[in-house]
Formats: sequence, structure tokens, C-alpha cells
Amino acid sequence: MPVGGALADGGAGHQNGPVTNLLADATSPYLLQHAQNPVDWRPWGPEAFEVAHERNAPILLSVGYAACHWCHVMAHESFENAEIAAVMNEHFVPVKVDREERPDVDAVYMDAVTAMTGHGGWPMTVFLTPDGEPFYAGTYFPPRRRGDMPGFPDVLKAVSATWRDRAGDVRQQATAVLARIDQLRAAPVGAGQEPPTADDCASALGALAKQYDYAKGGFGGAPKFPPSMVLEFLARHHARTGSADALLMAEGTLRAMAGGGLYDQLAGGFARYSVDADWVVPHFEKMLYDNALLARVGLHIGQISGRELGLRVADETAAFMLSDLRTAEGGFSSALDADTEGVEGRFYVWTPGELDAVLGREDGQWAARLLEVTEAGTF
Repeated sequence: MPVGGALADGGAGHQNGPVTNLLADATSPYLLQHAQNPVDWRPWGPEAFEVAHERNAPILLSVGYAACHWCHVMAHESFENAEIAAVMNEHFVPVKVDREERPDVDAVYMDAVTAMTGHGGWPMTVFLTPDGEPFYAGTYFPPRRRGDMPGFPDVLKAVSATWRDRAGDVRQQATAVLARIDQLRAAPVGAGQEPPTADDCASALGALAKQYDYAKGGFGGAPKFPPSMVLEFLARHHARTGSADALLMAEGTLRAMAGGGLYDQLAGGFARYSVDADWVVPHFEKMLYDNALLARVGLHIGQISGRELGLRVADETAAFMLSDLRTAEGGFSSALDADTEGVEGRFYVWTPGELDAVLGREDGQWAARLLEVTEAGTF
């Protein structure tokens, strides 16, 4: 695990005083978004671990990125809340990391989150020993209990009490987490292994067929993410074997995604995921790597099927990346933020009246019927 180096143990308690937020000089746009929080944020580095050892306090590691909608939500709900921030400052050493600036740190602790919870995502919230060992983790926490999700203040108090009263158990938990991560990393794909056989691929196809949504496309239920690598496998499997089932699942999923709200019908490109199982309501963030992978998938499905859909998706998605994500320096931005003027998806949703105003009444009504735009709204 990446930790702060050889650090001396200490037992000094937290000294109450003014907030010491150390993010003002950061170069990361994400860290700068948090520079005015009433939280004693520190950037990742040896100094944070030194302070944790001096105070004998756990580190509260929060990882996100500038275009992350739920990172913004948790910031507004919790990190800008003076009472919640006071609990963070009193019992923890808060550390902020931009996953796009430190993908190495993000990768290590995302493995820990996945090992502990079975899933990952951002914002990523990880509690560490002063040596950087993870012992409790999650992603977004609301400010108050919401259904099965505990409130963030409750999490903070429970973790703090556990560290204070059962530090030995906490360190055992951290050791177990590290062992689990080592186990998961012990046999990386391809290391000392033979390539998958035809039987392996056939078994994978059968497993996917059991999860496939034959009514709506895609795999599993809500939320539905665009399964780019699964579609790539299905396209290649069809090209290699002629499997009709593989093509049905690949093309059916692409058609469902491209015909629904996940796909930008005007500008091209895919949103991050669909909140519902029907591909209607997107989470409006648009990621570079998602679209790069899906453009390739569209091209390959178009090539093997001979139908226009995949090729059109590939062309429109590539055009979106070139027009909206390419920077003046010749590189590409990693994402378009889900929020515009503080509202998620503000410029992506339409009313029937807006369609009439842009297209004229006849074409506006036709577009509203085609795209299921109603006065009641889709969501």
C-alpha cells in the first residue's frame, strides 16, 4: 500500500482551533473545488501520515474528480456543512485526492473498496490507519440515513468510536483487507495462463445469455451501465463463430442504448449510465473513455452485421469527442460534467413547447411523439 514512508508513532490529541484547509495552492481543479470547505483537508503526501501518527487518528480519504456529479452532491451536503466538518476535523485527518491527478492512489484504494463492499465508484470514501491501511470504505454517504444508506455523521461517529475502543480489531480488519487484495491480484489475467478455449468462450456466452434483458437490452437491472467490453466480446465471438445469440445480444444492446436517453440524439455520445433499466433516464455525465470504447464497439458491430446503426453510432460518437472533448492543446478532456449551472442535465432535456419553437409545430409534434417528449415529463 502507498503510505507516507517511515513514520514515528505518537499519541498527541487533536488541537482544536481554526480550520486549516491546505488545498488553496493545489493545481488540481477538483482539489480547488474543496479549498473553501470548513474541513481540514490535506493533499495526499507524507505530511498527512505524519499528522495521523502524531494524533493517533485515522485518515479519512476522499477521492473524486472535477466532473463527478455525486462528488458535488456529497460536497454540498457534507463537506460544506460546518457541523459535519467539525466531526471530521476532530476525529480524523481528512485527505483529498483527485483520481485524475493520482490514478495510482485511486487504483489501490478502489481495490480496497471493491474488496470490502463488492462495488466501487466515486466519490470514494475510505478510512485508513495512520500507516495507510484501509479498514472501512464506501462511496457516497448522504448527510442523514436514507433507506439502507447510513448517514455520513453516523458513519464518522461509529468509525471514530471503533478506532478509539477497538484499535486492535481495526488493524486486524485492515490486515484482512490487504490479504484479500493480494489474493485478487495474485493471478492477473493472462499471467501464466493459456488463452481462453472455445469452450471457455461458449460458457461465457451462456452466462451472458442468462443475464441478458431480452425486452430492453443490456444485462441485469437498474442502474444499467453501457457494457462496452462485453459487447466487444460478443462482436468478436460472432465474427469468430457465427453465433446468432452473440450478435443478437450485441446489436440488441447497442440499439437499445442508442435509441434511448443514454445516447445524445443531437450531439452524439453516450452518458455515463442509465438510472433505470429501460435506458430512458441518463446520469448526464459523458466520459471520454466510455465513449472511446463505445465508438469502437459501434464500428465492430456495424462491420459484422452490415447494418447502418453501429457505423452511425461510431461516427457520431467520434464526432462528439472531437468537437466537445478535444482541447486547444490537442489533447482530450476526460469528461463533461453532469451539472450545468448547478443543475444536472439542464441543457439535455426538452419540453414539447421547446421542440415546437425550434422545429415548428408540425415537426415539433412529430419529434415529441418519436422521442416520447410529454408535458408530464419522462422523470
